[in-house]
Amino acid sequence: MKWMSAMLATLLCSGGLMVSAQPDTSSPDEKSSLAPRLDGIVVTPTRTEKTLFDAPYTAQTVTTEDIQTRQLSRTLPEALKETPGVMVQKTAYGQGSPFIRGFTGFRTLMLIDGIRLNNSVFREGPNQYWNTVDPLSVERLEVVKGPSSVLYGSDAIGGTVNAITQRRQEFGEGFSWSRSAYYRYASAEDSHTGRATIGGNVDKQFGFLVGVSPKDYGDLRDGSAVGEQSRTGYTELDGDVKAEYFFTPDSKLVVAFQRVDQDDAWRTHRTIYGKSWEGTTVGTERQRSYDQNRDLVYVQYHAEKMEGPVEVIRASLSFQKQAEDETIVAANGTGTQQGFDVGTAGAWFQLESPSPVGRWTYGMEYYRDDVSSYNRTYTAGGALSAIAIQGPVADDSTYDLLGVFAQDDIPLGDRFNFVAGGRYTYAAVDAGRMRNPTTGAPTSLSNSWNSGVGSGRLLYRLDENNHWHLFAGASQGFRAPNLSDLTRLDTARTGELETAAPNLKPEQFITSEVGVKALYENWSAELSYYYTVIDDMIVRQPTGNIIGGLREVTKNNGGNGFVQGLEFSTRYRFHPEWTVAGWATWMDGQADQYPTSAPVVAREPLSRMMPPTGYLSMMWEHPNKKFWAEALTTIAAKQDRLSTEDKRDTQRIPPGGTPGYAVFTVRGGWRITPNVALTVAVENLSDEDYRIVGSGLNEPGRNIVASFSAKF
Repeated sequence: MKWMSAMLATLLCSGGLMVSAQPDTSSPDEKSSLAPRLDGIVVTPTRTEKTLFDAPYTAQTVTTEDIQTRQLSRTLPEALKETPGVMVQKTAYGQGSPFIRGFTGFRTLMLIDGIRLNNSVFREGPNQYWNTVDPLSVERLEVVKGPSSVLYGSDAIGGTVNAITQRRQEFGEGFSWSRSAYYRYASAEDSHTGRATIGGNVDKQFGFLVGVSPKDYGDLRDGSAVGEQSRTGYTELDGDVKAEYFFTPDSKLVVAFQRVDQDDAWRTHRTIYGKSWEGTTVGTERQRSYDQNRDLVYVQYHAEKMEGPVEVIRASLSFQKQAEDETIVAANGTGTQQGFDVGTAGAWFQLESPSPVGRWTYGMEYYRDDVSSYNRTYTAGGALSAIAIQGPVADDSTYDLLGVFAQDDIPLGDRFNFVAGGRYTYAAVDAGRMRNPTTGAPTSLSNSWNSGVGSGRLLYRLDENNHWHLFAGASQGFRAPNLSDLTRLDTARTGELETAAPNLKPEQFITSEVGVKALYENWSAELSYYYTVIDDMIVRQPTGNIIGGLREVTKNNGGNGFVQGLEFSTRYRFHPEWTVAGWATWMDGQADQYPTSAPVVAREPLSRMMPPTGYLSMMWEHPNKKFWAEALTTIAAKQDRLSTEDKRDTQRIPPGGTPGYAVFTVRGGWRITPNVALTVAVENLSDEDYRIVGSGLNEPGRNIVASFSAKF
């Protein structure tokens, strides 16, 4: 493609080989398996630096080596697809949403360098907003499973993912700079993605990194039975800048900007271009497409090893704007354009202090959303016919989140660590202009909520050699009703229209967990069991009304229930050149739902549960580190435990449930020079037609993927 050729030519002609500002992505080492890297350092589980082995949580990391070298880079949600216990649902090709321990959408929390991506317009169930984070700009993803509301507030229920973005990593005397290029092609996706970066530093005081990631996705080709899926391709252009100024070796100021722009990403299953698979129905709309963009700018200050009562200070000021524009053309040719703009101002600070009773981590967060929302309808001839009171959510609205938290990490002798914490949250909504769900007239809404949650976690070192750790604990989670819950006026699942529900209260969750970790030089493993009690979860309830041919649904706090599961992962380097890794997960969950329009609840399976799933990988690496190869398989059972809502979602879930599958992949790489590498993979070797539970289209068929990386 012309843009890719120009990008590579610019970089190749701009100078000689130099040290790269990027992490080495040319070949995986002994830690590059996606099984638990328990000796890696993370910050998200406790907001302080710990190894995964010492953190009393189930957590994993995904690094830039995994995303680029191991071909996981198409979208950020897909970068998590080989993470133990995570299911990546895709309503559309450009709309991925990870399910973590049974929850997704606004019940999982996404952070970017510690700043919330989630805002008050995030909607129920899978959504596309995690796709507005460029995976090629990420240094690593830290995945923490289970509630993290004590540290991160509302929405942190199923899990929290923190995207730590790339930075200049090489500092020396004088001025130096470097460049890198990455390109990926995939045949079944007909996709071309790339990234070019330029980094530099002035002595050891100042460093910067500038990156651009152009992406072009063609129409997806499913397995042999379905074939090409038209109207699935889209384009994207991402860019980012980060600069750091070091006042001292242990204190710095960080300034960063990110932009992601996606154009014409279709929700194909809702349209006449969808294809039936295993009995799914096909939509009737002529078009349903999205334009998405996100801008984030922030300033952060980090200081460590300070003298006095406060040893660490971290502070952040940010502004993030997320915009969505949706175009819908109905079967009769009439059109709708709707969307929103959300501007979020954010501020947080975090302090760390030693004390006679442990090490304290404490701070405050504040976020304010300013929301505008619109809806315009057009005749089949394209003339404007009406301007609605609101768009998908209330227009001219604000939403505030204020949180204060404290956590104490207490050593109890040589073998025990106890981590206890609490958080107070205040949430407030002011919906300026919305449609009254009863009269249809303009109205407004104001409300506020208070919530207090706590957590307690224990880590016990089982042996004197520190190879085995037992961890256990309980954590409360909560989610305050957001603008989408309270004021939504938009289509939901197949054949449904969701209307406002102004009288909601926060959801409450309590997760108990117990697990064991093992870490040796050549072997590591982790086993955990969790049980989450669900209280007052907000669920949809049919009203019995029909509006414009769609079944009206609204919401209430009737969804009590539970979800439980087992997760196991391991990695064993049984020979200097050979490593085997694998994981398996099982979960079960039920919640009260409203299967009919009557105000009568029924206990049903949790919607879109991840089926029993296993993963197995065998990797070989040449002693000279120039060559590596890997064979892997993912096996998932049939998911036929369906709620009433699942059964009604006929465009995404086949009658009787989503069939199981076994998918095989081989991949390998060649480090041509220390700074140039080539990776090739063949995914879905058998060209199987298969679908992730709840997705609106199938996964790619046999897919030849090739990537090239170079550093200059």
